[in-house]
Amino acid sequence: MTVTTPVRWGILATGSIAANFCRDLSLVDDNEIAAVGSRRPEAARAFADQFGAARAHGSYEELVADPDVDVVYVATPHSRHLEDVLLCLEAGKHVLCEKALTMNEADSVHLVEEARRRGLFFAEAMWMRTQPNVRAMRDIAHGGGLGEVVQLRAELGMVGKKERERLWDPSLGASALLDVGIYPLTFAHLILGEPVDIAATGVLSDRGVDVNGGATLTYDSGAVASIAWTQLAQGDNRAVIAGPAGRIEVPGRFHEPSGFSVVTPDSSTSTSLPVTGRGYSHEIEEVAACLRQGLTESPLLPLDETVSIQRQMDEILSQLGVAPR
Repeated sequence: MTVTTPVRWGILATGSIAANFCRDLSLVDDNEIAAVGSRRPEAARAFADQFGAARAHGSYEELVADPDVDVVYVATPHSRHLEDVLLCLEAGKHVLCEKALTMNEADSVHLVEEARRRGLFFAEAMWMRTQPNVRAMRDIAHGGGLGEVVQLRAELGMVGKKERERLWDPSLGASALLDVGIYPLTFAHLILGEPVDIAATGVLSDRGVDVNGGATLTYDSGAVASIAWTQLAQGDNRAVIAGPAGRIEVPGRFHEPSGFSVVTPDSSTSTSLPVTGRGYSHEIEEVAACLRQGLTESPLLPLDETVSIQRQMDEILSQLGVAPR
């Protein structure tokens, strides 16, 4: 296990999500951008200049071969994740890969098995899991502060720009569930665990892309979660976790909250834990801590749960009538 101070990151791809990640990475001590890779050399150079990377590589192959890179952040669209993560693992690099991890459960299982076989660190970049306010809500719910949780509601919506072809072209992995719905689905899993039944419905575009949907999930405990997602509308993006002793109310956008309220019949208490940058900083801290401890998996970003959620998304997309990819 390679351990350095600072942890040296390689950035694979130069889109907007990579830029957001690197802005937060600059706020985390003992971590640095060592190199960036793009299929266009000029894009790699511009990105490296913008964010202070020491080296710019004109291909992903050159990036993963860089001996001064400890861990690679894969920021390509999820339709490329299988190919790009395998490239990193085969080069012996630890990997943090953007969500959704892959296009289907089988591909996610393959990547997890490959990382485990090679003894390399691997995680999906579901940064919501590491966000301080989200972690505090989970602790309250699991600690019995609401009684046994029996209801959860969460929805997330945005209006996808027509010029962003990745959101509309099925060959590029377009899916509102994989892009947006993964957040309420993961939030439900964080609080309630594995569902025993999923009933989903939604609307497909004329190209067969799910663009608007919802699902009801039920659990062995008797709890029910109602989730919704869309790339056609600006929703209120709120969430509620409820039990017999009270509820947690999360304002929009629930997956990156600045705070939350615990409401009981007798009181209402607000909590607001500090968040560094956009919140990507906390997953960066978590990955760096795991590498320094010699861990190949993060307890906050567990691979088995990532695969479980991918399995749930496969089921939802099947119910919506989306062709397997």
